[in-house]
Amino acid sequence: MRRLVAPFAIVSFVAAFFMTACTGGKTTAAYTVETGGDAHRGAAVINQYRCGACHYIPGIHDARGMVGPPLIYFGERTFIAGEVPNSPENLVRWIRSPKSIEPGTAMPELGLSDQEARDAAAYLYTLREEK
Repeated sequence: MRRLVAPFAIVSFVAAFFMTACTGGKTTAAYTVETGGDAHRGAAVINQYRCGACHYIPGIHDARGMVGPPLIYFGERTFIAGEVPNSPENLVRWIRSPKSIEPGTAMPELGLSDQEARDAAAYLYTLREEK
């Protein structure tokens, strides 16, 4: 048993070191909300559909729009568009068909597939304040 303790301790230390180095000295646990999507693909979807033309979106290149609300800390918000609770089901519905939630919204219906909307939602839920 003692033979395993030393190598395990070394491996644990090395893993912790690299995790700390990758986060600028802060160890943070990954935060995920089950959307049925993938946040990495979601970033690509958000970029592809040019959501940043209207929204400021952290982590998305050139997403500095001022038409819609900034999406910083979106994962901590209680409501979507001030209308419905911020849940994965409501967010996917909002992304796919915003006028079904808020008929007068300026947000266009972009024609995202269900999977694209789930991926975009997964990315938006990663936007949280680092603590």
